[in-house]
Amino acid sequence: MDNIPRERYGHFAEHLGRCIHEGIWVGEDSDIPHTRGLRNDVVAALKKLSIPGLRWPGGCFADEYHWQDGIGPRNKRRPMINNHWGGVVESNQFGTHEFMDLVETLGCDAYIAGNVGSGTVREMQEWVEYLTANVDSAMVQLRRTNGRKEPWRVRYFGVGNENWICGGKMRPEFYADEYRRYQTCVRHHQPDRPIYRIACGASEDDFRWTEVVMERAADYMDGLSFHFYTIPTDDWEDKGSATGFAPEQWSAAFRRATRMDELLTKHSAIMDRFDPEKRVGLIVDEWGIWHNVEPGTNPRFLYQQNTLRDALVAAQTLHIFHRHRERVRMANIAQTVNVLQAMILTEGPRMLCTPTYHVFEMMKVHQDSTFLPIALSSSDETASAADDLLLLDASASRDSDGRVHLSVINFDPDRSHDASITFLAADAAGKSVAGRILTGETCDANNTFDDPKCVMPRDFTPDPISETGQLTLQLPARSIALISIS
Repeated sequence: MDNIPRERYGHFAEHLGRCIHEGIWVGEDSDIPHTRGLRNDVVAALKKLSIPGLRWPGGCFADEYHWQDGIGPRNKRRPMINNHWGGVVESNQFGTHEFMDLVETLGCDAYIAGNVGSGTVREMQEWVEYLTANVDSAMVQLRRTNGRKEPWRVRYFGVGNENWICGGKMRPEFYADEYRRYQTCVRHHQPDRPIYRIACGASEDDFRWTEVVMERAADYMDGLSFHFYTIPTDDWEDKGSATGFAPEQWSAAFRRATRMDELLTKHSAIMDRFDPEKRVGLIVDEWGIWHNVEPGTNPRFLYQQNTLRDALVAAQTLHIFHRHRERVRMANIAQTVNVLQAMILTEGPRMLCTPTYHVFEMMKVHQDSTFLPIALSSSDETASAADDLLLLDASASRDSDGRVHLSVINFDPDRSHDASITFLAADAAGKSVAGRILTGETCDANNTFDDPKCVMPRDFTPDPISETGQLTLQLPARSIALISIS
C-alpha cells in the first residue's frame, strides 16, 4: 500500500470528564453559541482538521453504555452512573442522534464502539438496525419517531473495547468466542456500504492476545484494535507533569513514543501468520501521551495541559503510522476535547487550540497522499543520535495535485540543525518551496486561556532547491516544519 490513508488522522471522543459535556455538547439551552446543542467554536475548529473519523462513546465507557438510554426526548432519557470516570451522573443528553449529527456536521466517518462487557447480542444487533436499516421494522420505526427518517452511514463498528480489563476482564480465548458471536449480528443493512467490523485487540506488548484472537477469529473481522500510550516516566502511578518537567523528561517522552514502531512491527508479524494477505487492518484506536492530571482537577477526568513536547510526540507517532502503511489502516488519538492529549481545551465560553491541534492541522496534507521514501542527512554528527534518540525525523508524500509535502522534526531541545534532502527528479530545481513551522520558547511552551496563541504555526521559508536537486533546511530547536513543494 503506497498511500497514507486519511483514517490514520482520526480522533476519539469518550464520555469522560469534560470531553462530551462542556467540550462538544453544551445543550440547546446554553448561552454558549451552539447549533442544536453542539458548541460552534469547537465544531469550527475541528472542521479545519479535515477529521476523517470519530470514535464514540468509548473507551471504557462503551462497555457500560446502553444506547437506548440516549435516544428519544432528552427530558425522558435515563441517567446513569459513569462508573469508570469519576462516578458522576451521565445524563445521556448526548446520544446516538447527537453523535451522528456531529459526524455529519464534521463530514467525517462514524466509528461506534459497541457494548460487549455488559450488553447483549440483541442490544448490539438492534443498535446497528436502528442506525443503518431502512425497512419497516420496530427499530426503524423508533428511529423515525425520534426524528430521523433516513438511515445513517456507519462505516466502522467496534465489537467491544479493552475487554481484557474494563470491558469484562476476559481471557483472549473467551473474548474471541464472544467476538464471533456478537459480530454475527453486526449486519450489513446497506449492502453497498458494508460495516467495517473491528475486534478488540491488545494493549502494548500483550502479544498472546493478538495471537489467540487472530487464530480464532481473524476470518470474521475486518480490523483488530491496538492501544498504546506514551508515559514519559514509564510509571503509571506517577506519569509526570505536562509542564515544568525535568530536562531528561523531554527525551524520555520521545524514546517511549518510539516503542510504537517496535510494537506495531511485532503485532503485525503475528497478524501476518494468520492473515498473510493483510486483509485485516491494525486499528490503533487509542494512542497519545498521558500525563498526571492538572492539579486541582478531578483525577478521573484526565484533564491535562498540552505542550510543544506533546505536539512533537504526535508528529513522531504520525510518521510511524506512515511507515506502517501496509497494516495500520486507522488511528484515533485520545482524545478530542479536554481529555488526555486533546486537540482543544475549553473553560466555560472560552476555547483554545493546543499545540497538538496545530500539528494535526499542519500535517493533514499527508492524508490520502502517496507515501514517498525519504532519506534525511545532516552534516552535524550530533544530529545522528543522543541518548539513543535520533534528533531528526521526516516523512514525505505527494498529493493528488502533484505537490510534495515534507514534515520534518528536530527533537533537539537546545540546538538548531541543518538537514538536507536530495530530490532525484531532474525537474526539482526551481520549484516553488513554502513552509510553516511550529516551535516555542521553551520545551513546555503551551497555550493558555489568557494567552491562547503562544504556540502557533508561523511561516517558514527555506532556501530554494539547488540545481543539483538539494533542499537544505535550517531547523530551529524543538520544532516541526511542514514544507510544500510545487
